[in-house]
Amino acid sequence: MAVKIRQALLIGGGIAALGCSLWAFQKPFREYPAIEYNDFPVPDDYRQPAEFTFARLMYPPAATARFDRAGRYWAQGMSSWTQDYPRADRHLAQALRRLTRINTRSVEQAVNLDDDDEVYNWPWVYAVRTGEWDLTEAQAKRLRDYIERGGFLMVDDFWGTFEWQVFMRSMNRVFPDRPPVDVDNADALFHTIYDLNDRFRVTGAWGRFGRPYQDDGDTPYWRAIYDGKNRVVLAIVANSDLGDSWEYADDPSYPEKWSGLGIRVAVNYIAYGMTH
Repeated sequence: MAVKIRQALLIGGGIAALGCSLWAFQKPFREYPAIEYNDFPVPDDYRQPAEFTFARLMYPPAATARFDRAGRYWAQGMSSWTQDYPRADRHLAQALRRLTRINTRSVEQAVNLDDDDEVYNWPWVYAVRTGEWDLTEAQAKRLRDYIERGGFLMVDDFWGTFEWQVFMRSMNRVFPDRPPVDVDNADALFHTIYDLNDRFRVTGAWGRFGRPYQDDGDTPYWRAIYDGKNRVVLAIVANSDLGDSWEYADDPSYPEKWSGLGIRVAVNYIAYGMTH
């Protein structure tokens, strides 16, 4: 009952702020070639505007990136930032429509920090495989400014000591003065809609029949960077693969417990980011 009350209050009130985006200045929807999918269907209502859009961050790959296929042409797709794209994004949009009253667009938006002020049109942004990113100084500066103006970033699906170090090289350009910390279990991030006291590693589809983690990333981390008002502004999911939990949510061979937690975490993080 408490969850339903919180959800009603949240969705009925605070989510109204989602309509602040200036549609006239946003780049139109565009789908890029991806490393996994190039023929995933576009929903019939993809042109319909909404209050919330799942925005996916584009970024240049590090030299050590395992999933990049594009190199310096990363802004044209086929790079690490397209992992799980667009199937995961569209499945999560469906989940938001079913589980909340958030007016969600059926398709995602790929956002490039080099596109002038485009990122400021999207108050919540997701980045995948950030153990393979290599932000330039200019991109890091813009990302910090975006967050300091009220934007929220969620990063996901990178594993082990080495990828954490690659992730932090770029994060130290963004926030050299704000190290990530473990999120306390009592933090509102874990209780905005769902109570997420029982969290565990969310394994990707690749781990269903073998080792359920990559490299030495056997322990899931739920970390964050906070602003001066103790608000989470960057949520970090390391040693888990939430992107796969959305991507394979309709696959009977993918464990429901992984999709269930992955979707609930995303719902909480989106609602938190838009209301705190």
